[in-house]
Amino acid sequence: MLTELSAYTNRWRRVTPTAKGLFSLCGMIAAFAAGSSRTALLIALMLTAAAIMGAGVPPMRYLRVAAPALLFLVTSALSLLVSLDFGHNYATGVSLHLAGPEMTRIAHVCCRSLACLTALLFLALTTPLPDIISLLRLCKLPDTLLDLMTLCYRTLFVLSEVVHETLTAQSARLGYASVAISLRSLGVLIANLSVQVWQRSQALHLAAVARNNDGALLFLPPDFPHATRSISRAAISGILLIALAVTLP
Repeated sequence: MLTELSAYTNRWRRVTPTAKGLFSLCGMIAAFAAGSSRTALLIALMLTAAAIMGAGVPPMRYLRVAAPALLFLVTSALSLLVSLDFGHNYATGVSLHLAGPEMTRIAHVCCRSLACLTALLFLALTTPLPDIISLLRLCKLPDTLLDLMTLCYRTLFVLSEVVHETLTAQSARLGYASVAISLRSLGVLIANLSVQVWQRSQALHLAAVARNNDGALLFLPPDFPHATRSISRAAISGILLIALAVTLP
C-alpha cells in the first residue's frame, strides 16, 4: 500500500508513464553498463535522488518500500562472500572460508543489482499500476497476462478492505484481549477471508462467462499533458545516464 500511496501522491503523477518507463529502462541499462562498483553506486544514487528529490517521494517511505528487497540483496551478498569447502575425505569435514579473490566481482554484482533495484523502485513509486498496465499494453504484452494483473490488483484492495473491517470489528469486541482469544480471532479472520476469496472468484468467473470472455479488459487511459516533452526529457536524461555509466571507469 505504501507503493500505491507514493505512486498517487508524488509530484510526477501526471507525467506520462512512457517517459518514466523509458527513464527506468535506461537506468537498468546503465546499471548493466557500469564498469565498476563505484560507477554502479553512482547510478543508484542518481536514480534514488530522481525519485526522492525529483518526484518528491518521502525518504522514509522510500526506505520502507525498499527494505525487503535490500534485505534480500544483503543476504545474497553474504551468501556469495562465504563458501563451503567439503574437503576430499570425511576426516577434513566441512569448513567455511571467505571468497577473498572474488571480492571485487561480488561487490560489482551487488552494486549492479542495487542500481537495477533503484531503477525499478523509481518506476513503481512514481507510477500507479493501472498506468503501468497501460504502458505494458502499448508494449504488446499478452492480454491474458495484463488481465490477470488487473484482476489481482483489484482483488488486493478489496481483500485489504475486508481484512481491515474484520480486524476493526474483532478489536471492538475485544477479540485480541489475550493470546488464546487472539488465536481464535485470527482463525476466524482467515476462514472469513478464504470464503470471501472463493465467493469473489466465483463472481469474477460468472462475469467473464456472461461476456463470453470476449476480448481484453480495456479501460480509458487518462490524458497526460505535455507527453511529448516529457518523453524527450526522459530520453535525454536516460542517454546521459548510460553515457555516464559507459565513460566512467
